[in-house]
Amino acid sequence: MAIEGTINNSATLLDVLDRILDKGIVINADIAISIVGTELLGIKIRASIASFEVAARYGLAFPSGINLEAPAWKDGITVREACPECAKRSPAAELIDAGCPWCGWVSAKTRLRAQAVEHS
Repeated sequence: MAIEGTINNSATLLDVLDRILDKGIVINADIAISIVGTELLGIKIRASIASFEVAARYGLAFPSGINLEAPAWKDGITVREACPECAKRSPAAELIDAGCPWCGWVSAKTRLRAQAVEHS
């Protein structure tokens, strides 16, 4: 019995951008202009494209003047996970401790805690 797999090649620009911001991308380029073996110009470029969340996770430098104590910044660096039920991203601690605020999915830890309270 053969199992055939299919590949979905119809990614939209939004899908590609979402993937890049979610994982991040780094581009390194070394450009040298030489004449008769003598280097006249050398350029080294390093460009990073990532969301603030990914950049903070990997320790990338941010422009000066960013207020890292702002509530929006703290929310941006909060570790988020996808809900196993609806796949929407929520803070990981909230998913584990309280469940998904979007679909109502409840983690095994929360169910066990609720059962322990009921039997007490």
